[in-house]
Amino acid sequence: MQRVTGIGGIFFKAKDPKALGAWYREHLGLDVTDWGGAIFPWGGEGSEAGMTIWSPFAQDTDKMKPGSASFMINFRVADLDALLAALRAEGCEVMDETDTASGFGKFGWVIDPEGNKVELWEPPAGQ
Repeated sequence: MQRVTGIGGIFFKAKDPKALGAWYREHLGLDVTDWGGAIFPWGGEGSEAGMTIWSPFAQDTDKMKPGSASFMINFRVADLDALLAALRAEGCEVMDETDTASGFGKFGWVIDPEGNKVELWEPPAGQ
């Protein structure tokens, strides 16, 4: 079974996400959007191959809970349901909740051995 196929996103806590985004825009040339993150399309602009998201979050975000790290990596996966089932069978700590209502595909989460929350993302068909 194919598991991780790429990095879907890097999310991290910041004291001032807007100011930090402005710094990355000014000094590193990131195209920081109105929602505060940047999109890196695989294969360049206009490519349908997929994307990686870079996004700072407020320091008090719940996005990384129950993990205590200040970051979370989102991995792109081929078949979320099959992977979550395999991880459970292997004794991994898989969170019971999943998200399919966002319109951005399916999301699930696993906690790594050091307590970091890892997001698993199956994009919508065709992406």
